[in-house]
Amino acid sequence: MAFWTYILRCSDGSYYTGHTDDLEKRISQHHSGTFPDCYTVSRRPLELVWANEYQDRDGAFLAERQLKGWSRAKKEALIAGDWERVRKLASRARVLRDDAEPSTSSVSASPQDEREQNKSAHAEEGLSSSRSERGEGPSRSTAPRSPVIVLVRPQLGENIGKAARAMLNFGLTELRLVAPRDGWPNPSAGPAAAGADVVLERASVHDSLAEAVGDCTHVYATTVRKRGVTKPVLTPEAAARAIHAEPGKAAIVFGPERSGLETDEVALARAIVTVPINPAFASLNLAQAVILCAYEWSKAQ
Repeated sequence: MAFWTYILRCSDGSYYTGHTDDLEKRISQHHSGTFPDCYTVSRRPLELVWANEYQDRDGAFLAERQLKGWSRAKKEALIAGDWERVRKLASRARVLRDDAEPSTSSVSASPQDEREQNKSAHAEEGLSSSRSERGEGPSRSTAPRSPVIVLVRPQLGENIGKAARAMLNFGLTELRLVAPRDGWPNPSAGPAAAGADVVLERASVHDSLAEAVGDCTHVYATTVRKRGVTKPVLTPEAAARAIHAEPGKAAIVFGPERSGLETDEVALARAIVTVPINPAFASLNLAQAVILCAYEWSKAQ
């Protein structure tokens, strides 16, 4: 089965990058405006200006992420097939990053600047000279360590879809569902996911939390309630740093919408993740909780 990463030029001159397993169908959806809540809906007509085939979805998804981090000039060089300019722009970005490295006598860059440098670094590293000569586009480079998102007994398909959308916004694709109330697959999840189909398609279903995190070395349980268990309590930011620093697969676990995780489920975790919100109104919906954790993970890259 083939997978594609593609770039569209929009009517306002901006570019949209995506990936799919059916290029013809997806481009038709973009042209007709039937790709729900997509950036391109209000920017038609559109032009397909670049596409590249990959053997698996991981390769196509990684290429999409890399391209989204590229500058406009670099994208246009890729579209034109000007690999010499792509290499020059990549070299220039590396020089800028080297110049930005903090020394003992320099002032550190702001967190936002550091994130931009890191995004650029991931994009540049994905383009090897051998593949560039063949015009194959971004390659499968070393990806950051991505946590698994586990939803325990989610009640509504819409909430699963919104959680999937939140995940994909920040590059997370592995979703595990524990005993979803209305079964799986759920027809209400797709529209709510607003295009995050890859997350829903890959979602796996498990009978218990223990089964869902059986291959995970580090498990983080999200909760706003105090528990009768002795666990380290982390903010989403601190948990994200730990996930990036520690070897092995990590999972971030979210409980049912109404009641949250049971105490015995929290006991399976190595740490508790709690968002420091207004104690007088400590209520986040499921997708909000997921997007906060996903954002902090992305920021820590």
